Amino acid sequence: MPPKPALKKQAPGVGGKGKGMRVIRDDDDATTEAGDHGDEWMGGKQLVKPDDQLELNETELKEEFTRILTANNPHAPQNIIRYSFKEKQFKLIPSVDQLAVHFALDGNMLHKESDEARRQLIKKGLHQDEDSFYHKYASGGDAEGEKTAEAETETTADKADVETKEGESRGEDGSTPAPATTKAEKVTNQFNFSDRASQTYNNPYRERGSQTEPPPRINFSDNVTQWVIFDAYKEDFAKTQEKNKEKKVLPGRKEEDKSKKKLTAVDAQGDDVTKISRAAKIVERMVNQNTYDDVAQDFKYWEDVSDEYRDQEGTLLPLWKFSHDRSKKLAITSICFSPKYRDLFAVGHGSYDFMKQTRGMILFYSFKNPSFPEYVFSTESGVMCLDIHPEHPYLVAVGFYDGSVGVFNVTESSKGPIYQSTAKNGKHTDPVWQVRWQKDDLDNNLNFFSVSSDGRIVSWVLVKNELLYNDIIQLKLDDIPADGPDGTKLITLGCGTCFDFHQQQDYLFLVGTEEGKIHKCSKAYSTQFLDTFNAHHMAVYRVSWNPYHPKIFITCSADWTVKIWDHTSQEALFTFDLSSSVGDVAWAPYSSTVFAAVTADGKVFIYDLNVNKYEAICEQAIVAKKKTKLTHVSFNPTHPVVVVGDDRGYVTALKLSPNLRKVPKVKKGQTIEFTPEAEIAKLDKILSLVREPENTKKKESSSS
Repeated sequence: MPPKPALKKQAPGVGGKGKGMRVIRDDDDATTEAGDHGDEWMGGKQLVKPDDQLELNETELKEEFTRILTANNPHAPQNIIRYSFKEKQFKLIPSVDQLAVHFALDGNMLHKESDEARRQLIKKGLHQDEDSFYHKYASGGDAEGEKTAEAETETTADKADVETKEGESRGEDGSTPAPATTKAEKVTNQFNFSDRASQTYNNPYRERGSQTEPPPRINFSDNVTQWVIFDAYKEDFAKTQEKNKEKKVLPGRKEEDKSKKKLTAVDAQGDDVTKISRAAKIVERMVNQNTYDDVAQDFKYWEDVSDEYRDQEGTLLPLWKFSHDRSKKLAITSICFSPKYRDLFAVGHGSYDFMKQTRGMILFYSFKNPSFPEYVFSTESGVMCLDIHPEHPYLVAVGFYDGSVGVFNVTESSKGPIYQSTAKNGKHTDPVWQVRWQKDDLDNNLNFFSVSSDGRIVSWVLVKNELLYNDIIQLKLDDIPADGPDGTKLITLGCGTCFDFHQQQDYLFLVGTEEGKIHKCSKAYSTQFLDTFNAHHMAVYRVSWNPYHPKIFITCSADWTVKIWDHTSQEALFTFDLSSSVGDVAWAPYSSTVFAAVTADGKVFIYDLNVNKYEAICEQAIVAKKKTKLTHVSFNPTHPVVVVGDDRGYVTALKLSPNLRKVPKVKKGQTIEFTPEAEIAKLDKILSLVREPENTKKKESSSS
């Protein structure tokens, strides 16, 4: 930019070198006089050029440089990071405050009637008439009023003279002279706001302290050597051996010595965690609910939308996978849901490999805590079967591989059975394959039945502190008795593998054998069978009555087949070939026509006779490894969930899709009836298509 020429400054005043002087009011703090020094301001100013200034030509001087002024603060930081609680991560703040404060002044306020305010008003000179100002504040006191009255009487004569003089001046000039002091307009408040402030009283601080006595201290020192450590280890080992001897229970009897219980309770009082066990369990379930929240949401709300595009088929959604570190490599030998707590189920662990028999375990899992079992019981022999009492869900009957049976009480702290059979009180000689609770006897004693490979079906009664047994029936074969070494006749017995009791007729029950036969038996007859079915060619793994129809039962076998029977007929009504050994089969609790089966090749089959009488509506592989076998299956009583166990110790919960639990279609105006009679009629309608008519049966019997 070209340098601008210096401007000449003139001295204040009229004329060039006048010595006029401007006098400000007496109340001003400073006065300015323009006296003899006025000539200095009138002279011209010389332009001082710096030595390092560039010499520019006309074109360079005329060149324009555009610069844009922005309101952004150059010192404001651009990389401020704050933690976002919504997204749970640190994020860069997009907008930064660009405000820069250059000047700030704190003001104060005065009351307009105070002395300081009066002095400031007079000093600033707001062009107010002094007479009116003093007259305004003179009305407040009596003394001031008297003074003003006297002043008015003294000045009446002076006012008259002044009026005559003013008249003369008007006459001479011919115009009205301007008043001496003009009243200025009142300055309006441009902001129109008011400030209010208040001072609050701060509460005084209180300090409260207390002094306690320090705990007593004892200085202890000793030399530790290897033999001292060894002696301490021997003493501790001897104490644990004594405790184990005290805790041992005689087989078949309860421990009644209360003094020993007190001693063990006192010994374990130091590290007892039972006081917080309930709170810890609640916290554990809360953590698991957050961990497995997506699975819980699927369990409660998921429905497979793709079922709408399938005509009849459905799918299984894997939910939880239950396992325990100590039960791995132990096969699932039994699954039973609790009749009272619908989310709780018991799992028995053992081994079907007869050359590798080890220990066993009983685990209670819950859908509310899939990470760890609710109760854990260890057994010396492998667990082959178990059953939960329908009225007392804390009692569990268990059958072992060594032929003994036992009863566990979940509520008691003891880890062993409260009842157990021995060789003295009717123990089986072969593995016990199934146990089942029955109604109380005439003396209101609890009792359950067991079936074993030794061919005996035994009734066990819980009387006081011991188990009483009674042989119900022996599974004799139809073969001719063999001759013994002394000329005696040896009766060969069949190997019982499973049984099931009729739900309406308590005395009637079915027994499956290793020879592939099914015997219909009665509690009243201990020497003969009511009927025998040549059902399968290999061992029968499961026989189960239909929960709705009193005449229908289902069986599965190692010969790859599942068959549905009418106990009044010798011929199977339905036969399904699953192309692999069928480990277990179970009826669905919500329908009389739906059942599930598991096979040794790791597949789950779901059938619905009302939808398809020939093929499964769902065939799905569950296990990841090909060599893994599925052993047992069980339906949840209330939820659309099926639980499957394998031979590696894992239990998988699967949710049924809508097509697998489809409600039959009804005509308009009709209502769906979920009654046992409706389920029986639905199954009879399907069975009537495969049953032989009664007329043909009568003709065949008459011709014979």
